[in-house]
Amino acid sequence: MGPRGRVPERRIRRTEMRNSPYQDGQLAGGRAAGSVGRVRVATWNVNSVAARLPRLLPWLDERAPDVVCLQETKLSDEAFAEALAQPLAERGYAYAHYGQGQWNGVGLLSRVGLDDVQRGLPDEPRFPTPEAPADARALSATCGGLRVTSVYVPNGRSPDDPHYAFKLEWLAALRASVADPATSIVAGDMNIAPTDDDVWDPALFVTSTHVTPAERKALAELTGLGLHDVVRDRWPDRRVFTYWDYRAGRFHQDLGMRIDLVLAGADPAGRVAAVWIDRKARKGKAPSDHAPVIVDLDTAPDGDLGPVVPPPSAPAPVRRR
Repeated sequence: MGPRGRVPERRIRRTEMRNSPYQDGQLAGGRAAGSVGRVRVATWNVNSVAARLPRLLPWLDERAPDVVCLQETKLSDEAFAEALAQPLAERGYAYAHYGQGQWNGVGLLSRVGLDDVQRGLPDEPRFPTPEAPADARALSATCGGLRVTSVYVPNGRSPDDPHYAFKLEWLAALRASVADPATSIVAGDMNIAPTDDDVWDPALFVTSTHVTPAERKALAELTGLGLHDVVRDRWPDRRVFTYWDYRAGRFHQDLGMRIDLVLAGADPAGRVAAVWIDRKARKGKAPSDHAPVIVDLDTAPDGDLGPVVPPPSAPAPVRRR
């Protein structure tokens, strides 16, 4: 354990780079690191890798993302490696994982390089005491010349719970960790709906977390560094959700929230060719309660899809305050 709040980085083992298109500073085809062209970036709260493994690997094959941010892996580093090291290598992915057993956990998969891996945030807060182990909630690496951070922001529980104050402190540490906003991507489950347009019924959440002014202010301070909410930039007036509670048939009625975000600096934001929610991954047997968010840089191999693929067939009306 290093200085308070800082978790030592995990060095990527050479075996984790096997079959990756990125070896010793070079990409397949001889391109130098940092000069990557077309890249598909995705973020997905899988809500347990073990439970989602039968869906995760086929999804990687179907969507072929180059960089993937995973949240709520709910595995130790050892269990993640046992489950995924070989199938990821077979698909050309290097990986990094920061696990905490049955809770939290974040991962990064990349086919365009995985350098300077950092587990956690500098000077991040701890909960419930400053002496407690750090939560496994943030993992950063340089992928294809971009600094990518996979984040699982604390839930906050309720505005009067100490975990809510911890959430705001953690968000401040996240903001402070972004050293070069122009070439950064911060992606993951933010556990914040940026505006009332990102909640199916704002009145239901008046006394809850995810929508409070303080949380939205913390998120605005993060984007204020020069990070763009690329989904809203592309689809400013559309109904877009990424999370649907398992209960009460909310997914089928499209009664959800948009809390999974891709925040991109000027470089990647200026290269966005398509951005969409992969709603198909939320359908079917044993899904996560979150859908992946997919961002294509430079070119869009599937066309300018979106905002939600496929769109819901019979959405219930969205309510307004």
